[in-house]
Order: sequence, then structure tokens, then C-alpha cells
Amino acid sequence: MARRAEPVKPVKKSAPRPERIKAFRLGLSAESRAAMFLIAKAYRIVARRWKTPFGEIDIVARRRRTLVFVEVKARATADDAAEAVTARGKARIVGAAQFWLASHPDDVNAEIRFDVIAIAPGKMPRHIANAFDASP
Repeated sequence: MARRAEPVKPVKKSAPRPERIKAFRLGLSAESRAAMFLIAKAYRIVARRWKTPFGEIDIVARRRRTLVFVEVKARATADDAAEAVTARGKARIVGAAQFWLASHPDDVNAEIRFDVIAIAPGKMPRHIANAFDASP
């Protein structure tokens, strides 16, 4: 006689740690501030928090013929935020941008730029246009 399989018991997910929840909310707030700042500078937000197998692009924006991939960093000071973009982070953003271009063929002929927006509490966002390029 064949044995019946035991029903699979659902795995209980533990609640996210409070510091991760705080970091997530800070990131959402910083991205919203950055998006509003870009809109005020005549950019059109094309996508926010666009996820790819390579990682996430915080903001994809367009201004005239330029497509801009924006990394948003929030730290205690704008200098700390600007310095928080690592080589690994740059490679992730470039890979995600290549995935964007592969899935949006109309954007292939656009000028491409990689920007960083540094967010610090109580300060205006700092927009670093053309912060890095796609070369290795």
C-alpha cells in the first residue's frame, strides 16, 4: 500500500527587523523627494523602483532626448550620500540599465546618463548629473 504524502506545512515568515523597516521607509521617502526634485527641474519620471534580475533602478527619468537612470542615496550628510555609490552599485545600475534598453527598444537611440541624487535631512537634494559612466 502506498503512503500518502504529508501535507506541506507553510513556513512561518518572521517579521522584518525594525531597522530594515526604518531603512525601507527612509528609502521610499528619499526616492519621493528625489522624484519631486527632478519634476521641478523639468524631468519626466518614466519609472520608479524598476526591478530587473540585475537589481533595481530607483528612478528612470527623461528630459528632452536624454534618458537618465538615477540612483538615490540618503545619508546624514549629502557628502556621505554621494560617496555611498560603490563600484558594485554602479555595475548593478549599468546592468539594470542595459536590461531596460533591451526591453524598451524605443530608448536605444536616446542619450543615456547615470545620475546620483544625494538626500540629507533638512537639506535640498543634491543632483549629481553624469555621476558615472557605463565603462568598467
